Amino acid sequence: MTAPETRNERKERTRRALLDAALRQASERGFAGVSLREIAKQAGVVPTAVYRHFASMDELGVTLVEESMRTLRTMIREARAVPGGSDDLIRASVLTLSEHVRSHEDHYWFLVRERYGGTGAVRQTIGVELKLLTGELAVDLARFDGLRTWPTGDLRMLADLVVSAMFSTVLELLEARPGADAEIVETAQRALRLIFVGAGHWRSS
Repeated sequence: MTAPETRNERKERTRRALLDAALRQASERGFAGVSLREIAKQAGVVPTAVYRHFASMDELGVTLVEESMRTLRTMIREARAVPGGSDDLIRASVLTLSEHVRSHEDHYWFLVRERYGGTGAVRQTIGVELKLLTGELAVDLARFDGLRTWPTGDLRMLADLVVSAMFSTVLELLEARPGADAEIVETAQRALRLIFVGAGHWRSS
């Protein structure tokens, strides 16, 4: 016999339903187009009940950013765990990224739309999260031969180039025609190799 649902479990289920409904809307038309009434309807609550879970729509949007970025950071972390040199990291990163995009398209559409077209707290939070991601990647890059002696600022600059290139790949994958993923993955790998080849000739001023 299944145990009855507790009050906290019901609350968490409703909160999850609100986030899922908001993410679906935001991934399709941007967070500015999210309808409070519609997400409440999809979650099975009255519109005013949304504010029992989130103090404002901005708070709801920031929560979506944090969840979506957690997905992206998990992907990067998995790729970083692959042993080997920069070529191994590149292959693992791009392949893992393409798999994550396909399994979390709503999350990535939301991040892309809000990073390039969003406003307010949601866009600012994406900026902060990307800086954190860049910082984590910079620390990892320092373990590679040839980069161990790089100044912190140069490592962050290289990490920023990598993150920007991967974000562009996300957009290409989301907008891709059927069957184009393999070509996009190959191009992305070549672009990252080019970045690292250039890094090998970099001399900090």
